Amino acid sequence: MTRQDVDFVSAGTRCAGWFFPPTPESTFANDAGDVPVVVMAHGFCGTKDSGLEPFAEQMAEAGLAVFAFDFRGFGESRGEPRQRVSMSGQVEDYHAAITAAVAQPGVDSSAVVLWGVSLSGGHVLTVAAERDDIAAVISMAPLVSGLAAGVHHYPSVGAVAMARSTGRAVRSAVGTKLGGRPVLMPVVGPPGSRAALTSDGYLESYLAIAGPSWRNEVDASIGLELGAYRADRHADRIQAPVLMQICDVDRGAPPHAAAKAGFAARAEVRHYPCDHFDVFSGFDWFTPAVTHQLQFLTRHLR
Repeated sequence: MTRQDVDFVSAGTRCAGWFFPPTPESTFANDAGDVPVVVMAHGFCGTKDSGLEPFAEQMAEAGLAVFAFDFRGFGESRGEPRQRVSMSGQVEDYHAAITAAVAQPGVDSSAVVLWGVSLSGGHVLTVAAERDDIAAVISMAPLVSGLAAGVHHYPSVGAVAMARSTGRAVRSAVGTKLGGRPVLMPVVGPPGSRAALTSDGYLESYLAIAGPSWRNEVDASIGLELGAYRADRHADRIQAPVLMQICDVDRGAPPHAAAKAGFAARAEVRHYPCDHFDVFSGFDWFTPAVTHQLQFLTRHLR
């Protein structure tokens, strides 16, 4: 499968992307021979080389173009400080990536598909609610509400761990404003550790999909941003068809919050009896998940 390196600019910063042209004689092509493009990014602290390529390859083989990219500060994209998650900044990056994607050769600019997983599964809902030129949205195992996520994680991590996490977030945010270095914490670690994700088995699952550009670090200030995150706030404004893929035993992103967002967005909802990482390549539910994505896009784009 051909994969092309592409650079684009978001808010003055160079970002790194991959463009996957479709296979020849695509059945998705319009009269001019142009095809829809799927714009995708990873979830919480993920990079494009950490499990996105198998989804992109399946879609390109089916006749779609795909544009995968790294958010600013992550992977091969530039941006300082590194490893800092900005919700609004990542939404801006999606908008910039759409502009770059429709400029690629052979792309139908009127048929943009937004694809997201985990945290970016929430971002695509936000972006779609802000635009009227989106053809379809795929939101897989999405994190749509920071408050719901906090409540969801509380029984397993407890009050002491949450208080410590809040303290680190405040120290990082205040310290960087005063010119200091951010406080970094692991993205994922074993149960009882000070990582952001500590569910049993999550360290092994994340490492199984992690690519060479991924770093197991995140600016602790994410704890302050996450509490106010509400990707579901304007889901009812989305005009495009939405596929919401929910992992019913998801310990990372609360499935009940995703279900509510799906209802508001009038989405087609698919349920999988699995955990957060089990929809990635190498796990049991990848094939059903990507099959449903292609079926959904075939119905709405051909």
